[in-house]
Amino acid sequence: MIMKKIIFLHGFFASGSCIPAVALHEALDGKAEVHTPDLPMHPDDAISFVRNLCNAVHPDIIVGNSNGSFIGQITASELKIPALLGNPHFEMTKFLTSRIGNHQYKSPRADGIQNFTIDQKLISEFAELQCRQFDGCSKEMRDKIWGLFGDNDTLAHYEPLFLEHYSTSFHFPGNHTPTADEVKQYYVPLIERLADI
Repeated sequence: MIMKKIIFLHGFFASGSCIPAVALHEALDGKAEVHTPDLPMHPDDAISFVRNLCNAVHPDIIVGNSNGSFIGQITASELKIPALLGNPHFEMTKFLTSRIGNHQYKSPRADGIQNFTIDQKLISEFAELQCRQFDGCSKEMRDKIWGLFGDNDTLAHYEPLFLEHYSTSFHFPGNHTPTADEVKQYYVPLIERLADI
């Protein structure tokens, strides 16, 4: 049996070893090949990284959360790959502007680097990408890129914007970052449907 391939893209403060990534590995073990890489911090680097990874892996679906969904929407629409976008943050500039300064990632990264800085240059990079984030949208992908929105998400409220470009959205009773149980209960069934696992 040929297993389906999934790429999961984490949120801005997270890494490929975050709780949702680990939960996907556990829930889909033996059913799908799950890739959960660490994303580069800078958005253009992240887009290039994901594009190259997709060309190497040939995923059946891209799954994202928050900034990972922001990056995922761009690459999925460009490369015509189905996607499940969890709590997509389509205005990362707003998220980052209130957090200028030094930070630590919330989960370990493979390169061992845990500290990073949010500055105006980084915000400007996201601003430039935000302006063209939906340029790759097409009728072909309108019903193949799905949104999943937490009812208690206090950070990202972009379902109306999502539905301007795509046709299918779902809700789950969670916050911005899903727990392991929420990933297994709400994300995984949608992934299985969209990727035909």
